[in-house]
Amino acid sequence: MESIKLTETYINLYVRLIFVILLTFALFKAANGQAIYDESKVPEYALPELFVAQDGEKITDQESWMKKRRPEIVALFEENIYGKIPGKLKISSWKVLEESQDALGGKAIRKQILLTFKKKGKELGVNLLIYLPKNIEKAPLFVGYNFYGNHTITNDPAVVVPGSWSRNNIDFGISENKPTENSRGTRESRWAVEKIIDAGYGLATMYYGDVDPDKFGSEVDFSDGVHPLLYKKGQTMPLPNEWGAISAWAWGLSRTMDYFEKDDDIDEKRVAVMGHSRLGKTSLWAGALDQRFALVISNNSGCGGAALSRRQYGERIGGMNTFFAHWFCDNLNKYGDNENSLPVDQHMLIALIAPRPVYIASAEDDQWADPKGEYLSGYHATPVYELFGKPGLATDEMPEVNHPVMTTIGYHMRTGKHDVTDFDWEQYIKFADIHLK
Repeated sequence: MESIKLTETYINLYVRLIFVILLTFALFKAANGQAIYDESKVPEYALPELFVAQDGEKITDQESWMKKRRPEIVALFEENIYGKIPGKLKISSWKVLEESQDALGGKAIRKQILLTFKKKGKELGVNLLIYLPKNIEKAPLFVGYNFYGNHTITNDPAVVVPGSWSRNNIDFGISENKPTENSRGTRESRWAVEKIIDAGYGLATMYYGDVDPDKFGSEVDFSDGVHPLLYKKGQTMPLPNEWGAISAWAWGLSRTMDYFEKDDDIDEKRVAVMGHSRLGKTSLWAGALDQRFALVISNNSGCGGAALSRRQYGERIGGMNTFFAHWFCDNLNKYGDNENSLPVDQHMLIALIAPRPVYIASAEDDQWADPKGEYLSGYHATPVYELFGKPGLATDEMPEVNHPVMTTIGYHMRTGKHDVTDFDWEQYIKFADIHLK
């Protein structure tokens, strides 16, 4: 009888999930009715100038870029897109929850670290999972968020299942907004852990919901996650120009850098930050804000990430404002159907990473993320790299599918869908070999 009830429960959950997916798809289609998937219909547009300061001064050298124009552009992204982080919040304490010198069949060191943040009587705990190659002193490292918990990236039974809120996903063993043991290894295909270790790199990851739960629609609640720790008295929501979730997640990535600087097994000078989809938007913004990241990787980040907004191809700002407004600051609502009024575009985000290496990756079937727009952001950011004597993308013609380009700006478009694959990781490792070793 109990098994019958359990089966009925799962059937009901599946029916509800299918309904939500179909409804969301219909609403997406309505909100993005003006989305373009035909290159001939992309409107003419003019990108904001990289080398003209707000007072009209022409930027012609590295110093004026770094001291004048770059801070201006950061401030414009803060004010209009991602929101400003409204204060300082450092690690209050950190604790090694578990450590093994014999992980992954003996080839790696595993560490599980609890980072604790405290302010104004509130406390936030973030679990950081780290794998390091053995017999390498001060290893270089990839760091990035995962979507459903550290235990989902590997079948390693020692990795702790988080107690944090998570979006329900029956396929991943998540119901009642709590991950379970059934979730273990369900996202293993996106994390080439052993490939990374065999190449001589470490991998650090944390669940993005530990920092800021990614609740949609009516569930959006800025009373959880990191936001309340920096509210002023009486505040319950970020101000229109204050941080949305992407800025909060970027803040969390910078706090991992604070930890890496304290860990003698990690070379904090050789850390690559990587993210996929909304977390690819996050990795770019984190790399722009925090110049300690030596290399930045965007995987299928699309609108609000690497793709040019003014192309209006695939996903548009209006759709994101409708469904994912919590990712951004409220000021972005001004530009939902008026991308040309934005004082910035995403090539300027790529330019903020210069002269450090950046890799932009697209997928052929992921037209929603506008692969060409992602490539063109790198191309139009190239003049800033050249200002520093670094090569970028030499032509506005995209390379052939599965033919990566690797200068200081890397790019590939692979076959397949919106995902992270072994092919992607193989390119990121090659790119890191060029720039971090």
